[in-house]
Amino acid sequence: MLRYLVANHIPLGVRPHSGPHRGQLEWRRPCRPTLLNLFHKPIYAGAYVHGMHPVDPRRKVPGRPATGRTTVALLQWEVLIKDHLPAYITWDRYVANVERLAANRARAFAQGAPREGPSLLGGLLVCGRCGHRMMVAYHGQQSRLAYICQRQRIEYAAPTCQSMAGQVLDELVSRQVLQALEPAALDLSLQATAGLEQERQRWERDWQERLRHAHEEVSRAARQYHAVDPENRLVAIELERRWEQALRAERDLQEQYDRFVRERPRELSDSDRELIRSLAGDLPRLWEAPTTTAADRQTIIRFLVDKMIVLAQGLSEHVDLSIHWSGGFVSQHRVRRPVARHDQLSNHAQLMERVATLRQQGQTAREIAETLNREGFVPPQRRATYNGQMVRQLLARCGLSRGRRAQPDGGVLGEDEWWPSQLARELGMPPITLSSWLRRGWVQGRKLPGGRTGRWIVWADGPELDRLRRLRACPRGWSDEPYPAELTTPRPRPER
Repeated sequence: MLRYLVANHIPLGVRPHSGPHRGQLEWRRPCRPTLLNLFHKPIYAGAYVHGMHPVDPRRKVPGRPATGRTTVALLQWEVLIKDHLPAYITWDRYVANVERLAANRARAFAQGAPREGPSLLGGLLVCGRCGHRMMVAYHGQQSRLAYICQRQRIEYAAPTCQSMAGQVLDELVSRQVLQALEPAALDLSLQATAGLEQERQRWERDWQERLRHAHEEVSRAARQYHAVDPENRLVAIELERRWEQALRAERDLQEQYDRFVRERPRELSDSDRELIRSLAGDLPRLWEAPTTTAADRQTIIRFLVDKMIVLAQGLSEHVDLSIHWSGGFVSQHRVRRPVARHDQLSNHAQLMERVATLRQQGQTAREIAETLNREGFVPPQRRATYNGQMVRQLLARCGLSRGRRAQPDGGVLGEDEWWPSQLARELGMPPITLSSWLRRGWVQGRKLPGGRTGRWIVWADGPELDRLRRLRACPRGWSDEPYPAELTTPRPRPER
């Protein structure tokens, strides 16, 4: 609101409480304290109120008389007399303003104001497990959008409730909102045209009022100058200075008004009306236009949607979304979110069975990838299709890789020794995670000498395999709690 007033050169009328001009109307540049008074004080709605800021004796600080003041909630004051004073706005508008200000606060219980970030559902998304509002987060160098429910973690140090990528949710809600707006395209164009014309009329009335006030100041200064006794030369000089100052202020204001008229005509042209109709008829193009900001999209969504409840189906890629529209209708949707691993996919068993069947039929990794893509299998993370390398990794996990593998009786592997890829398959984990454990010292291993320098062989007997499985089963997330020391400390290898 402050930026709007400054951009349109709209001053605010105030009456000073002290000084030589006490009680007189003065037009000043807009500022935040004046706007806060306009929004929060019920006197501007014509109401007399007593008890808005009572003094709590328990909060008073000795020697500071102004301390101890508290704020009473709306409509809980000791005295409220409506229509007691001349009103600037109606009482309903005042209540709506106070409620909007409360909703725009950056608090856990409020939606918050629309932000400039790319998130479209901030403040509207509710966790389907605990019922709290989900937070907006951006991760990585690419600032990927994510929605996270960690209210339980913040309040009680509990694990994160659920989190999911935000792009798929934003895209779904955008499509649903555009579908809801499509039948009303003509009405939207008419409303936009009428809204712009009303806005320009308000600007015109404001400018005419300011010009009228400036002209009245000039007239009053002229009357005071002509009414003064010529013998009072000092008074006449001061009044002449005030008259000239009022004339300069009126001339400057008239020049500003002329510039305003040139930049923003009073009425919309035919080309402007045609542009509005074309944009309203092509809502997707208007929605994706560079001139449409993320805050604009958030505002439009908030007009149509009350809240959205999201619930991920375990660790799988399926997410259920319930959109509660403003009219009371609730629509149910299911989207697919990116997950980190293959074993999180809901069709993981079917996928692995299909890969094994295609391998037994003699297909290569590239041919298997083409078959999987043709049959509708979708990989985890943000990949859209499978490729040969991804299929080879799947084949290695299920022991169907055609690569040469050294066996213990070949003289390379000793007792209870594994290749890292073999141990990773045994533990059901990615090889890169096992390599990370090896670097941290959580797993014992040795390097091969000679021409095979750089290849690792890891050791894990029965108890070690049990420890590694329990380490693998530890919850993974953003918890600050470290892994238990007994799970990250390898058992000493017996002497041969």
